[in-house]
Parts: sequence; structure tokens; C-alpha cells
Amino acid sequence: MAHFEITGGRPLSGTIAVSGAKNAALKFLAASLLMDGPVTLTNVPRIEDVRRMVEILKGLGATVTEPDPHQYIIDPRSVSTDVLDEVLAPKIRVSTLLVASLLVTRGAATLPFPGGCAIGRRPIDLFLAGYKAFGAAVEEGEKEIRFSSKKLTPIHFVFPFVSHTVTEALVILGSRVPGETVLENCAMEPEVVALADFLNSCGAKISGAGTPTIRIRGVERLSGGSAEIMPDRIEAGSFLALAAATKSQMTITGTKPEHLSVPLEYLQRLGVPFTVNGGDIAVKPWQKLQAQPLMTHEYPGFPTDIQPPFTVLLTQATGSSMVHETIFEGRLYFTEKLNKMGAEIILCDPHRALVQGPTPLRGTTLESPDIRAGLALVVAALAATGTSKIENIYQIDRGYEAIEERLRALGADITRVA
Repeated sequence: MAHFEITGGRPLSGTIAVSGAKNAALKFLAASLLMDGPVTLTNVPRIEDVRRMVEILKGLGATVTEPDPHQYIIDPRSVSTDVLDEVLAPKIRVSTLLVASLLVTRGAATLPFPGGCAIGRRPIDLFLAGYKAFGAAVEEGEKEIRFSSKKLTPIHFVFPFVSHTVTEALVILGSRVPGETVLENCAMEPEVVALADFLNSCGAKISGAGTPTIRIRGVERLSGGSAEIMPDRIEAGSFLALAAATKSQMTITGTKPEHLSVPLEYLQRLGVPFTVNGGDIAVKPWQKLQAQPLMTHEYPGFPTDIQPPFTVLLTQATGSSMVHETIFEGRLYFTEKLNKMGAEIILCDPHRALVQGPTPLRGTTLESPDIRAGLALVVAALAATGTSKIENIYQIDRGYEAIEERLRALGADITRVA
């Protein structure tokens, strides 16, 4: 399998552009199956998770063309089956959203148990509860779940806890169920708003996206349409951590700073100088970093998906920083790999880690455990002295487009070895 070889310990410089958002593109692709006509998506990131989703759509019978590397045209009118591929579907957790579209358009769906990143327990119980509330029958087997419905009805559904992906799943389903659906305690991420805006542009009637309460007036049909995928705020936040961890003069372009208010405030509290000019964020080398506690939270709080690279950054801050990961109990396990590089991190429990700094990092051999921790290990390797080998980089490719090419343009010594 391919791996990265990285020689770090030197600052980077230059400009790096943010790609289209993974967490928006995948949801738009899932929602495309709702339509009565073609959907055109632009600014789609060329990442492995998108490729897997496109392969799944084709496996269902959808016609998918790619006029250029960042554009897809999906025509769902040729879909001929409701059975998701047993090999491909488990590779990406977001395949669960396809059930919502298939229940509307075909009245049934068969879902192999979904996979995704190994970052702790991620049960699909809430998906099942939502689909059942709409009137779907659910039959669980050993390897797959079968959904069916003769008639879907609108619901008033209260989420027991905030869930980004389940909110989007129920928005997708509710958009085509006639009557009024009300969802409470919804996720408020910008990707949820973008999905609702896209569906509305195709004829849906959704209000309240970006607030805890979403109201949907279900419609009989959606026409198809087009959308440009929003900038990836997770990638932008990761590049902020990369610039700071390597003490680099770096400009991140094509961002939406309003989606990064809390991470930017956190950088300021740490002592990282930066300026914001429109969609460009210019990070400058710091003189001293002061340790700060970090707690993840649903939007608009600190995003869990950029906690790993920021934890790398905290190894260079003076003092003790408590990292409290409130979303995924397995997300901090990667810190043992940072300790192998010379960090001093105590894993207090699955949700809390105490980072003592500053500590110099040194190169070593590492294995990427998931998408976000994988990128964090790249950040650590670039900040470390010596050479690192990062294995299982398919996990990184799942979420970041041509990352080694883009980093080399900044002066990074990184090579993909087949």
C-alpha cells in the first residue's frame, strides 16, 4: 500500500486554496436521487469518499458523467435497484443517507451495515428511529438492514442529541413527504444550511435550517438543478493548524471565515498572528504559544473534525492544555502516536487528554487511523525534525484532495511512495 515519506522541521510558505466541502458534496450526491431530472454539481472535491459515493450511485443505476475533474452530472431517472452495493456502501458511513432518497423514490432500500472512520461507537440507531417515525418498516439482518414503506407520513421529531448527518437524512426524506414535518434540536452546521438551500432551489419548501428547529412542507416532486459545493471549513481549519504548527507564513484562500469564528478565536488566544481579508486568511509565525483548554462542540462550537491537528499544535504551546472531545469517544486515541514522536500527552479517559508543552517532535513511522487523525499526523510530521513514514494513507485520501501535491507547492518535503 502507498505511504507518505515526510521530512519536516522547516517552515512552509505560500498560498493554499481550500477545496469543496466533503461533508456537503456527499450529502448533495445522496439527495440527487430525489430528483425528477439531472443534477449538476461543481467544485466537488476529488477525494476517495466522493469516488465511492459516485460508484454506489452508478451501482444503483444512476447515470453519472464527469465533464471536468470537479464537476458531476447525476441523472437519477435510470436508477433500477434499491439494493446498495455490499462492498462499497460499508466503506462510507454517509451511504446511510441514500436510504432516505430510496424510500421516497422506490419505497424500499437495502443497506449493508455502514462503516467509515474508527473513532468510537457511531451507532445508526437514530437514523433508524427517524426513518421509522416517517413510517418505514425496518428489518435488521446479520449483514444488512432492509427498509420498506407503503406510505410515508410527515412527523414531528425531536432529536435526543444533536446529529449532523441524521438531521440531513431527515431533511432529505421530509422534503418529499407531503404535509408538514417539524424537526427539533437539529444540527446547525453550514452544510445543513447548504443542503436545505440546494433542495429549495429544486422546489423543496424548507425553512429554519441553521437553527434548532427546521420546518419542511413536503412536496410531490423535485425538479433537479445545480449547485456549487461550498468551501470545506474542516480543511480550512486544518490548514490553519498546519501553518501555526510549522511556524509558517501561509495564506489560506477560498474560505468562509464566518464558518471558522471559534477556531480563529482559539488561534488568537494561543498567540498565533493572522489577518483576514475577505475569504483569505494569512497566518504568520508566532513568538510564543500559550496553552489553552480546547473543548469540541456542535456548530457553532469548535469542530471535532479539526481537533486532531489542533492537538498537534498544542504540543508546541507553553503549559498544560486539556483537550475535551465531547463528540467521539475514540477520537483522542491517536495521541499515543504523537507520544511516539516525543509529545507528552496523558489520555485521562476516552474524552479527555492533557497536553504538556512545548515538546519537540521527531520523525518516526506512523499509521493513519482515520481521515482527520491522518491529516493531523501529516501536520505533526511536517512540524517534526527528521523523516516520518505515514502508512494507510487511503484514510487521508478519503477526505483531502491531492494533499501531497498541494503541500509540496508550499515547500513541504513530502513524497507518496507506492
